[in-house]
Amino acid sequence: MMGVNQYAQNSHRAIQFISLFIFLLVTGCGSIQIGRDFDVEAFEKMAKVGETSKTQVRQVLGSAKSSGISINRDGERLVEWVYFYVTGKVSEMESTSLKILQVRFDLTGKLRSYSWSGSVK
Repeated sequence: MMGVNQYAQNSHRAIQFISLFIFLLVTGCGSIQIGRDFDVEAFEKMAKVGETSKTQVRQVLGSAKSSGISINRDGERLVEWVYFYVTGKVSEMESTSLKILQVRFDLTGKLRSYSWSGSVK
């Protein structure tokens, strides 16, 4: 059975921890990182439309963070992989860095198209 004194100490520690957490949250000392960094230049060097396979892309970039289906203007159905990476400080969102790469494959698994964008500094 916990004594009153022990209960008070535990409650005090919990309050200190919560206060510290709220202080860090409010002051924005925390950093964010979402996704995993990837090498766009290495991808562009190896990427050949109609030739590069899903396996080759995975070897260079790793597994995609999300995937889905894309339909182009001609009605062609494409498998789309999305890679993204965001990093920065909560208190300095204007200095946050962002990279997004969308890779599209035809139904045979060959590279059909890709697009990438990133933060302009």
